[in-house]
Amino acid sequence: MKKPKLKTNSFSIRTLREWGILAVDLVIVCISLMSAVVLSQAYLNQQGTDLIKVINGAFISLPFAMLCFFLAFWAFKVFKVVWRYARGRDYLRIVGACACATIVFSILDQLIGLINIEGTQNVGNGPIKQVIYPAYIMLGFFSTVSIILCRMIYEFIYAKQRDKLEITQRKRTMIIGAGYTASAILDELSRQDSIYNPICLIDDDPDKLGRIINDVEVVGNTKEIATCVQKYAIDTIIFAIPSLGGEARQRILADCNATKCQIKVLPFISEMIANVNITKQMRDINIADLLGRQQITFDDMGVASYIYDKVVMVTGGGGSIGSELCRQIAKYKPRRIIIVDEYENCAYNIQQELLRTYGPDYDLHVEIIDVKDYDKMDELFKEFRPQIIFHAAAHKHVPLMETVPEEAVKNNIFGTYNVALLADKHNVQKFIMISTDKAVNPTNVMGATKRCCEEIVQMMAQKGSKTEFAAVRFGNVLGSNGSVIPLFKAQIDNGGPVTVTHPDIIRYFMTIPEAVSLVLQAGTFAHGGEIFVLDMGKQVKILTLAENLITLMGYKPYKDIDIVFTGLRPGEKLYEELLMNEEGLQKTSNEKIFIGHQVKIDIEKFSKELEKMRKICMTNDKQAVVDQLKVLVPTFHHDEAYLKKIQAKAEEYKKEVQAK
Repeated sequence: MKKPKLKTNSFSIRTLREWGILAVDLVIVCISLMSAVVLSQAYLNQQGTDLIKVINGAFISLPFAMLCFFLAFWAFKVFKVVWRYARGRDYLRIVGACACATIVFSILDQLIGLINIEGTQNVGNGPIKQVIYPAYIMLGFFSTVSIILCRMIYEFIYAKQRDKLEITQRKRTMIIGAGYTASAILDELSRQDSIYNPICLIDDDPDKLGRIINDVEVVGNTKEIATCVQKYAIDTIIFAIPSLGGEARQRILADCNATKCQIKVLPFISEMIANVNITKQMRDINIADLLGRQQITFDDMGVASYIYDKVVMVTGGGGSIGSELCRQIAKYKPRRIIIVDEYENCAYNIQQELLRTYGPDYDLHVEIIDVKDYDKMDELFKEFRPQIIFHAAAHKHVPLMETVPEEAVKNNIFGTYNVALLADKHNVQKFIMISTDKAVNPTNVMGATKRCCEEIVQMMAQKGSKTEFAAVRFGNVLGSNGSVIPLFKAQIDNGGPVTVTHPDIIRYFMTIPEAVSLVLQAGTFAHGGEIFVLDMGKQVKILTLAENLITLMGYKPYKDIDIVFTGLRPGEKLYEELLMNEEGLQKTSNEKIFIGHQVKIDIEKFSKELEKMRKICMTNDKQAVVDQLKVLVPTFHHDEAYLKKIQAKAEEYKKEVQAK
């Protein structure tokens, strides 16, 4: 069926503008031709022969010249260029069109003989008719230069008028960086209706100080950001050094954030999209930018190889990590996704999001089930036959689990044990469990239960299961349920104060997409019993994170929003670890992912202690649960003496860092 043609007005504003430009160009051609002929005649004819005759011949040739140039302009699409955004190659269109038109016209004129220029040289019988090559050359030169100059002058006048009209509406902008990226930004801003008015550049290269790029001067270095913001009345700062990472990036963005200006950030150079305008890739600064490290990327092809056309189950699929797992898994076209969660509201939200994204017929199932219910989970496995399992269901809140250790054990340990046993029973291909850095030398119940879950994973692998079991260990996740960021935001929205447990407490941080990408990547390396660890860079001070977030939300720390210290909570350490002493590090093909060597599990003893713990949990005896947890997890230290020892080590670490 043919699509109906849209009715368009053939005499639209755009059409009139194009024909207007073409008409001006042809007038320029006419003037150039007459000028070229007159000048050529004057040069060759020093005795003043009949100039009127020559001009008449030139007039007769005008229609031919206009036709040649019209066809050339049409072929080179000269009048279709938006000259406001013109680059060098667009001006080459004019050069090429004028050159081709001149050559065609000169050949045509030689054949017809319309232009008659006579010279004064006497050769033999008297004056001879000269071949008018100078006129042709001057025609091409005059028309090319005149057309280009007219466009440049018009655009210059238009730009000045536009800037004059919009200057009060545009944001006075400082650009951090005076390299290629900054030059490209300035170039784009000069060729488009932008809300940004570039005022100055900042760069740490002393050789660039005082230099000018696209009419914008480099006025200082990054240590002078606050001073320059005040001096030049800056509204917006654009961070234009996509290759910069680490502490330098963190420091500069923190200084920018402290100015109260709007901040626009370009992504890291590895994250930038080719063939897309740089200014379109700018975004607002967020708390993840203040971590000071590059977003970690992973090999999508490896993930696709084991997810595509598979039945994938995500336990805890409605949570912050589980829901992001579902989002990223869906991109790899699994045959079916099964979301298992105890909380229907969260599960419903991710279900509706995926159905909106992939359509109502997308093969997605939501099952409201508690992973502690072995029999119900067994029925689920029989019905859907999952091939890949991502186990994210767990209680994760450290202080709350201290008050109900029996519930932490029931849900985290025995929920994991149930799903792992069923994965082995139903020959699931891969089982990937979400763990935490708090599982290393745990000082709290939540961390101890997660370490026990890691031991379950390693035990199942040691038993020779056909299922490839693995665990993924990472630090705090920005924006996840239970993360400090939502808590801090809520406290700031309520006018403060922001509560931090200790001024020196530090943590590893990553974004939710990073955490989930690590989990998916782990599946490509998993062969049985591995604990995957992400190189997360340096730990971040929670106090600094709170100060940056307050500033990011438009307030001044300690002035507009106060910060108070509440003291370490039960089981909380000043710093977290990613590896236990008995674990080593083994490299993978991804330089950011490492494998902790497997710890040998006494399967018979461990299984007996698990069953003993199950019986103790049924009594709800909190102290007995904690005591048995210490048996299951020998590295678990749940006492004040050990916490003081940990804090002393943290103080030593702090002094070492300060000394360096």
